[in-house]
Amino acid sequence: QVQLVESGGGLVQPGGSLRLSCAASGSVFSIVAMGWYRQAPGKRRELVATVTSGGSTNYADSVKGRFTISRDNAKNTVYLQMDSLKPEDTAVYYCNAYTRHSVTSATTNYWGQGTQVTVSS
Repeated sequence: QVQLVESGGGLVQPGGSLRLSCAASGSVFSIVAMGWYRQAPGKRRELVATVTSGGSTNYADSVKGRFTISRDNAKNTVYLQMDSLKPEDTAVYYCNAYTRHSVTSATTNYWGQGTQVTVSS
């Protein structure tokens, strides 16, 4: 089991910045990748950015050049630095941990509780 605790959401004006944090605990040794997803009202949850245990990153086209994902393996924490925020970035942001069992190779997705990001003037 992996537990995820998110922080850092809030209200920001267009063009502003926010930094989200997600701390993992529990069976962190099984984590293969961590990432952020978001869900706006009436829309499906979508990928924002991911980072593997080896440091490889992946971004949604809509956030490339504005958002940066990073990972502190020593603290089992992943960050999402969000700059040049737009109203369309408004959503609940969810932290995700993708794990693989070392013996069975079974994979599991774990989710945080979500943190609200609102971009509005």
